[in-house]
Amino acid sequence: MIDLRAFAFIDQLQKQMVAYIGSASRGYYPVTGQAALFLEIAPGVEINTITDAVMKKANVRPGALVVERSYGMLEVHADDPDDVRLAGEVVLDYLGCSEADRLRPKILSSEVIERLNPYMSQIVNRFRAASLSLSDDTLYILEVVPAGYAGYAANEAEKAADITINHVSVYGASGRVYLAGSTSDIQAAREAAETALASLDGRNH
Repeated sequence: MIDLRAFAFIDQLQKQMVAYIGSASRGYYPVTGQAALFLEIAPGVEINTITDAVMKKANVRPGALVVERSYGMLEVHADDPDDVRLAGEVVLDYLGCSEADRLRPKILSSEVIERLNPYMSQIVNRFRAASLSLSDDTLYILEVVPAGYAGYAANEAEKAADITINHVSVYGASGRVYLAGSTSDIQAAREAAETALASLDGRNH
């Protein structure tokens, strides 16, 4: 039986988020303004047949496909939000479930570090996959399960505030988001990200 872990529709991808996806993706790169869907299932290998079903029935492009030992993650996008919604319907029909059968996002950790020490910012920059953090920035770190919701949270944060995306992990045991900026912008980004996650219904863990 396939378990629907994460299912998150994004109405409009933001410019930093698409740049990050493009830097890490081995699929078809999205562009700013497109709609997207982040999906995570278990067992991971089943994401291949789900991707095949989606590509045959919906006019979308895959930006990322990750097959892990336990989980599989797929991101698809398109210019028309209705095409992405159709892709979501294909997934749900294939699994024989509804959107409410997904796991509800659960925040494991939420931290704000003000006025980054220069050495701390350098450590963050060593593992980041997106833009650089700078000394004296305020840093926001979010950890969420399932991991597929991290991309949704980062995109909603970027909508709300003038922040810099340092890193986003959208697969694995948990998802992580690192954002940097002024303290006021980080506070706004944090509120937007966590409010967006709280708005998604689903099964409890």
